[in-house]
Amino acid sequence: MTQYDKMTKTPIPRLIITLSVPTVVSMLVTNIYNLVDTAFVGKLGNSASGAVGVVFGFMAIIQAFGFMFGQGSGSIISRALGKHDTENASVHASLGFAGSFLCGLLITVICFNFLDRIIFLLGSTETIAPFAKTYITYILIAAPFMSSSLTLNNILRYEGRAALGMIGLMTGAVLNMICDPILMFVLDMGIAGAGLSTALSQIVSWCILVGMFFSGRTDTKLKIEYLKKGSIFMLFNIIATGFPSLLRQGLNSITTVLLNSCCAVYGDAAVAAMSIVTRVIFFAFSIALGIGQGFQPVSGFNYGAGKYARLKKAFLFTIIISESIIIVGCTLLIALSGEIIGIFRDDAEVIDIGVRALRLQALAHLVLPPCMVIEMLFQSTGKRLGASVLSSLRSGLFFIPALLILVHYRGLAGIQEAQPVSLLLSLPITIPFGIVFFRRLPKEDKPEAPENAEQ
Repeated sequence: MTQYDKMTKTPIPRLIITLSVPTVVSMLVTNIYNLVDTAFVGKLGNSASGAVGVVFGFMAIIQAFGFMFGQGSGSIISRALGKHDTENASVHASLGFAGSFLCGLLITVICFNFLDRIIFLLGSTETIAPFAKTYITYILIAAPFMSSSLTLNNILRYEGRAALGMIGLMTGAVLNMICDPILMFVLDMGIAGAGLSTALSQIVSWCILVGMFFSGRTDTKLKIEYLKKGSIFMLFNIIATGFPSLLRQGLNSITTVLLNSCCAVYGDAAVAAMSIVTRVIFFAFSIALGIGQGFQPVSGFNYGAGKYARLKKAFLFTIIISESIIIVGCTLLIALSGEIIGIFRDDAEVIDIGVRALRLQALAHLVLPPCMVIEMLFQSTGKRLGASVLSSLRSGLFFIPALLILVHYRGLAGIQEAQPVSLLLSLPITIPFGIVFFRRLPKEDKPEAPENAEQ
């Protein structure tokens, strides 16, 4: 069976699960690393734990560019492959990879010149700043590799080869978990060891992912000749299509920085607690997110091929499965919130702040799957404006004012409540977008497109 046949003829439930499993596994392993890293750093104290949370917001900026070029080129690639246009897909893959690496390199050069300012802009306190500066130094060194690794992983997902991306990401994450305790405690490097471990793992992942495109196992290729065939218009198209991801990740980073700044008023314990909650809730959500990411190549491929009935079926199946997973995960988080926070920091104040925030966020995340899948539907089918609007609503336009208003009137309690409020507000805005999309979708599938010579 060819890749085209697999993506357009395999029964929808089996196809989405098959594509989701590698993504879910790689995300779980990556998030387990993040949680293990948080637990290890927590042994160094509240300031070190807070530093990881502060730099986590900066890493989201680097990742934003990786996702922008990856989702942008990936969406175009999946629709091109659905039309049997392999050369066009390879041109966009090469452009997306090069653009992502260069953006990461630019971030490294600029940020090293303003490092001290950046540390405090990210929400560091005077006690957190020395730890944050040490940790972020290694992250900046790895920035080009971190950004372009995410781009390559997204291209593989949209091509329907998520398992290859899983190998690269999982290898780096496992290496990170092994190196963390060795560098931090055996070699007594402290938080510098955590930063070095992260940088090394990102470079190893990058090497493996690049190798996938030269191994003959992918439809798209990374070549200088394809890069030369690209144009400014193609690069703009990648950026415009991937802009919702940049917007979402960028707003997430801004909100993380704003959250850290608000928490800093209440001390290092508040910063550490909310940092832990952010990582725990993302871990719980990562399985549902992985299912959604399994849906994206199915959506793009079948939309490009004109198989609209399969697109509808894939959309409904993804919402049902991801919502079921979220219900189970959030129930466990609510029931075991105290024990979960205590794993990462055995501090009464941190646990007290974290438990309430975790329970509120878990409840609010029950409305997230339909919002997530509708947003992914718009991006994977090239509906750039709708995807950008939905990304901005959920990621910042509701959260930022909610945080500023609630922290003013309710203090620390308002910080805990802001994210849940923003999630609940996004649902009634997002649902109509999905309804309008399917009303405008053609009722009949397109005739089968002939394969071109490139395929």
